[in-house]
Amino acid sequence: QVQLVESGGGLVQPGGSLRLSCAASGFTFSSYAMSWYRQAPGKERALVATIFSVYSTTTYVDSVKGRFTISRDNAKDTVYLQMNSLKPEDTAVYYCNARQGVKNYWGQGTQVTVSS
Repeated sequence: QVQLVESGGGLVQPGGSLRLSCAASGFTFSSYAMSWYRQAPGKERALVATIFSVYSTTTYVDSVKGRFTISRDNAKDTVYLQMNSLKPEDTAVYYCNARQGVKNYWGQGTQVTVSS
């Protein structure tokens, strides 16, 4: 049974940091591209960052470049999203995604709220 379990969300002040984790099970983690998406209230779910299985190549949406870092630990079947210099517009539910060809799995999401 495939599972993606996110953790690490919460309430943080503007300029603060959070690290999200996504623990995977039920599939060959190391061979999947792993991504973080987010969905703000009233908006569609949008891609934030991806780390590929080959060479751990990473890509980011422009709005988080230089602030967020995606990484993976294939020994722990876990992907991370380090978020620094957080802004109120980063407030959203953050979702972990695993993808390999037509196979596409989602976690349940974790809430990140950036507010003073």
